[in-house]
This record gives sequence, structure tokens and C-alpha cells, in this order.
Amino acid sequence: MGGAQHPESLVRAHSDFLSESILGNTHSVSNSSKLSSICAHDARDAVLSFFRAPPGYTVIFTANATGALKLVGESYPFKQGSSYVLCADSHNSVHGIREFASRHGAEVHYIPSMPTGGFILSAAKDILQQYHPRDSAPSLFALTGQSNISNTKNPLEILVHASALGYHTLLDAAALAPTSTISLENTPVDAMAISFYKMFGYPTGVGALVVKESFLKLLERPWFAGGNVDVVQVPGTLVTRSASLHERFEVCAMQDGTINYLSLSAVTDGLRFLSAYLPFLPLRLSCLMHFLTSSLIQMRHDSTGAPVVKILSKPPSKRLKYIGEEADSGSTVSLIFLSPSGDMIPNSFVEHVAVSHNISLRTGCMCNPGGAAALLGIEDQMALLYPGVTLKDFEQVVGRELGVVRISLGLATTFHDVWRVIDFVSNLANDRIRRKLWDAWINVPVGQAI
Repeated sequence: MGGAQHPESLVRAHSDFLSESILGNTHSVSNSSKLSSICAHDARDAVLSFFRAPPGYTVIFTANATGALKLVGESYPFKQGSSYVLCADSHNSVHGIREFASRHGAEVHYIPSMPTGGFILSAAKDILQQYHPRDSAPSLFALTGQSNISNTKNPLEILVHASALGYHTLLDAAALAPTSTISLENTPVDAMAISFYKMFGYPTGVGALVVKESFLKLLERPWFAGGNVDVVQVPGTLVTRSASLHERFEVCAMQDGTINYLSLSAVTDGLRFLSAYLPFLPLRLSCLMHFLTSSLIQMRHDSTGAPVVKILSKPPSKRLKYIGEEADSGSTVSLIFLSPSGDMIPNSFVEHVAVSHNISLRTGCMCNPGGAAALLGIEDQMALLYPGVTLKDFEQVVGRELGVVRISLGLATTFHDVWRVIDFVSNLANDRIRRKLWDAWINVPVGQAI
């Protein structure tokens, strides 16, 4: 979820290409610029093909999925009477769009999260019905395809329902795309945000907004720059935008400048790489997830027999048996560690021990405060927050560190990786080893890197 391990073969292929090629800024007609334009065109076609996009879609390359979501938020024609509907269990990049909506007089409405994340489909439909577009005020529905903290996969058919009610639809597929097949032909959406490094690890700094051209025509960038214009009157106020729809947005979306033309050939190769593994990936991850979760649930403290961990995220409800099956949940486990007496062990201690075992995991709220609040059962405390509150203030009210420990499985995960995590957890189940690790942790001088 945080970032896939980059394949050595992909890096080598891209390095060879750069060693043998000279690429230039795409805003020219030189041979080097033409080659860059060809790479961009090929990458655009590869993205459309990978997501099975029917005619009428185009691709805007951005810095990441967040950049793609921001592009929609700042350009969408919110106004008085508009609604922005989203799930509580969403990434902050989706929540952030509410700032643009509110500034233009639109109302923001949340679909509440279940205790294990996600939402109840009937409740979501009721909220969409209640706030559906009226009086020609455009309204936007943003769906998180897969939660990055609760492991929940949300039903994509809700997008079709929202569209029938008159909403424009936005899919955050950053966590969904790395391990799931997405067909825009079967589930059309007005816009979809992705990050390629989450999908196949390399390159970073490139994402995309896969978008309907008809929807793109409704968006209006609040400014212009570089190659997204044809003519600019200076001094003066006149500006003629580029005739190419994707160019009107792309130049500004890639970190406010020229697209990352050196990396786009790696996007094409990376999609080919993932295409070869994606049919088999859900089955393999299903096996690893079931082994990991069942092993963690069975883990007990040797001194009291109490559980070592409490899994908070949604576990897979079924174990896949065939190639081509799609899992009903993701491949992450969000949990908290418990002491022999049943109290929560600080996440910072768990992370410290993981680092000492050379295991990379993540702790905290994963930039998903709504999902975290649901999993931790602190939604009532969330409602009491006040302007200027800090995380430290919030933790003092709750009485403990906020957040979970997240273990993510993906394209590069092996059985050995999962076994090492289980072995790491078994150390915290051993009273003597855990006390020794705890003493080492509390004796780390303040400010010293661990």
C-alpha cells in the first residue's frame, strides 16, 4: 500500500533505454522531443489498455494519485446547491477535496464507516439519494476503491448507482489497482486516480488521472502555465488554452511543469510487467493472507495465555482457490499489539522492534483518519475535536498512542517474508525477550535515531 518493491528487471530495462536514447522536452519538434512524445503516447495507450477503458477516455499524467485527486477538486465546478459525498473511510487526499467544495458553497456529506471500515451499501444509497443533484448544481461522489487501513474493498457498483442519480463519479484506486483487475468498460467512472509506484514500485513521481473527455470538458483549471496554453496575451488578460484536452491539465499537474518524460517509458514497461502477474496475484496473496492472519490470531503470551495481537481490519471472508478469482478484501492487516494483561503496547515500541529485525511496516493512522477512528472505536472523541487541536492533544484525551500497526502484502511478498513477520511477533509473545526489547527501547536517548 505504501509503495511496492521495484522489480530489478524493470529498473534495468529503463536504465538500458535511457543509456541508448536522448529524450527532450515534449514542447518541441526536435528528434529527442519527438521520442519523448512517442513515449508519452505509448504510456497513455498502455494505461487505457490496462484498465480496459472504452473510447472516450484519456489519461492525464500527474505526480501521483494525490495530484490527480487535487486536479479534480480544484477544477470541479462546485457552487451553491452542489454536494460533495464521500466515505468516512478514505485517504486524506479524498477528504481534502472538501476544502474546494466548501469554498464554493457546496455541502459536504459523509457516508459513515462500519467498525471494520467500509460502509453499508444501503446506507450509502440512502445518503446519495438524499443529497442527489438538484437545480442543475453539479455534484461529485468520491469512492475509495480499497481502504488503505481497514482493508475493505468497496462495491464498485455504487458508482453506477450514483451516476444514475446525476452525480459525477471519482474513484480513488490508489490502493485497489496494485492487486485487483479494474475494467472501466464494466464499471464506467468519470475519473479515476492511480499511483504507479504503488502498482509496480518504479518509477516514483508519476501517477495518472484516467478520465472521460466529456467530464474533462466540465473542469476548469484556476490558472495556466507552460504548455497547456496556445496563446497568452502579455500584457493583457487574454489566454487561449491548448486544443488538446489532456494538455490543458497535464502540464500543471506534473509538479507544476513539464511532464516527467524520462520516466514514462518505465510506466509502459511496468504495466506490461504487472499484466503478466496480476491474474495469479490474488490467489497467491489469498494464501499468504490466510496463513498470516490465522497464525497471528493463534499467537499467545507465554506468561498469561492472552492474545498477542488484535486484528482490527477486515479479514478475507473467503480463501481463493482458482486463478482469475478476485478477493473480496485487500492484502493488508491493521492490528494493535497487546501486553500480557491486555493493554495496548505502544506502536512506537512495535515499530522500533520491527526496525531491529529489518522488517518494514507502518504505524499510525495511514493518512486515513476516518478509517482509523472506526477501527479504534474513537469516533465519539473525533466528534469533540476543536480548532487548532494537535495529535498530541488528541492522544492525551484518548489516553494512548493513536493508530494501528499495518502489515502490507503485495506483488513482491514471499512466504519467507510472512514467516519472518510471524517470527517477529513470536518474540513479543515471549515474556523474557519482550522485556529485554522494552528495556532497550526505553533506554534509547531522546533524539537518537533508532
